[in-house]
Amino acid sequence: MSNYIILSEKSWHKDLLNDLTKSFNDDNWLLINSKIDFNLENVEKFKPTKIFIPHWSHIIPKEIHENYECIVFHMTDLPFGRGGSPLQNLIVRGFKSTKISALRVEEGLDTGGIYLKEPLELNGTAEEIFSRVSLIIRKMIFKIIENKLIASPQFGEVTEFKRRKSEESNIIGLTNLEEVYDYIRMLDCEGYPNAFIETDNLKFEFDKAIFNETEKIITANVRIFKK
Repeated sequence: MSNYIILSEKSWHKDLLNDLTKSFNDDNWLLINSKIDFNLENVEKFKPTKIFIPHWSHIIPKEIHENYECIVFHMTDLPFGRGGSPLQNLIVRGFKSTKISALRVEEGLDTGGIYLKEPLELNGTAEEIFSRVSLIIRKMIFKIIENKLIASPQFGEVTEFKRRKSEESNIIGLTNLEEVYDYIRMLDCEGYPNAFIETDNLKFEFDKAIFNETEKIITANVRIFKK
């Protein structure tokens, strides 16, 4: 019997865990969604064969990734797009599609060997995209386990992304409707700072954008806060 850990701080990966549990009836699965719970002591108690990491914002401790096979899923065609905020960095650069790379965690940021890649379309809100990603990751995990895949070194030109800061969600300087729509949708998800505009006294946050390309109009929800 094999043991596997799903490491994710996002609520939608509970469904991923349920799907994998049904697919591998003879294996044990554990979801860890808290940084406090992800420590060497807890990992050693469970003795995982592999640790799958769909979405995690923290550094994987060296004592864990050097002793256990940790596999992270990154939303770029590595080695292009190493680093933070891959979805947002892709969309602001005009990408309409990408690949999800399953790679082994090592000391460098997104530098580990690649197990496999799968295509991903970047249309829709961030929430919709992440929902599709979860389904794709489930299939990738299944392939890695069933086919006993081994990571191979990355090759190609390295491009690095920087993690985007909350102040970069300000759309006040944008003049193109397509860019405004992209900013709103790429940040429309749990845990992300919504696109916004500020005045001296007020802050306007936007989500649920719809872009009518024929009439060149964006409609969206707006929340207005007193600063």
